[in-house]
Amino acid sequence: MVREWKTKDFDYELPKELIAQTPVEPRDASRLMVLDKETGAVAHRHFRDITEYLRPGDCLILNDSRVLPARLYGVKEGTGAHVEFLLLTCQGGNVWEALAKPGKRAKEGAVFQFGGGLLRAEVVAVKDDGNRVLQFTCDGEFYSVLDRVGQMPLPPYITEKLQDRERYQTVYSRELGSAAAPTAGLHFTPELLEKVRAMGVGVGFVTLHVGLGTFRPVNEEAITDHRMHSEHYYLPAETADLIRRTKERGGRVIAVGTTSCRTLESVAAKEGEICESSGWTDIFIYPGFSFRVLDGLITNFHLPESTLIMLVSALAGYDHIMHAYRVAVQERYRFFSFGDAMFITSLEKDQP
Repeated sequence: MVREWKTKDFDYELPKELIAQTPVEPRDASRLMVLDKETGAVAHRHFRDITEYLRPGDCLILNDSRVLPARLYGVKEGTGAHVEFLLLTCQGGNVWEALAKPGKRAKEGAVFQFGGGLLRAEVVAVKDDGNRVLQFTCDGEFYSVLDRVGQMPLPPYITEKLQDRERYQTVYSRELGSAAAPTAGLHFTPELLEKVRAMGVGVGFVTLHVGLGTFRPVNEEAITDHRMHSEHYYLPAETADLIRRTKERGGRVIAVGTTSCRTLESVAAKEGEICESSGWTDIFIYPGFSFRVLDGLITNFHLPESTLIMLVSALAGYDHIMHAYRVAVQERYRFFSFGDAMFITSLEKDQP
């Protein structure tokens, strides 16, 4: 009999002080919980020890999306009223869908200035869900101006100011477009990635632009009633070739982050195989899902009742994940975007 999963099944008690407010220095000094998805056994290490759990012939798949400084504080022309916007998705050109707060000040036709007039935006539409569609104008290249006037869209549970904006970017980020960081990759340093490559582990990239819906709580009682947001992805041919070679040689495909995982499994479901592919995905992975590509996952510790804790429960098993999270709380791991990491894998005989 298939279990009917409830949202409350994925709740857990988390002391507020365990929500990481600042990143660890250096990046790979964060803690690492290694979870055997077959037995539920856990080991406590540091992220720099990840190489001890990788083998020549494996491959890591990383999301190279780069976070936009997507939070904008604007002044309404004519009234001087202040409104905060959060850019979500580009509609083409310099037209963006965005959240507005307070929304009542951002009616259709209203015009706002940012950075003392370096950037302007007109509200050209108000969507049924309350999101605004903004048409931006500026002197110069849009993304260069945005980089000057925008701020990093840190999640609301991070209340401390980020001293270095690059700490909310992975060291390999290059494709602008995310409203939030693919945070599992924040633990890698250039030196650690070189060490991984030198030991014969392949490194490939996908792009999935992370939307804020990733962090949206599931409000429905039954998780099957939840509808996922859509995010744009691209899996290049060279990464598809790396994955195929890895599988053929008996290596493991290890995704770095749930976004990389969702990209791989979306392509496999859409194309019937791993190949070059791009498009939009709203794949929802929860217990009972049959993985077609993934063998392991490097991830952070996720919010209670989120689609992300449901995803890792699908890979490692619900009971194993909930036990691991209880252990993480007991051991005072740091949680969420700037927190510690978990490596979900199968600890075979030749592993430490």
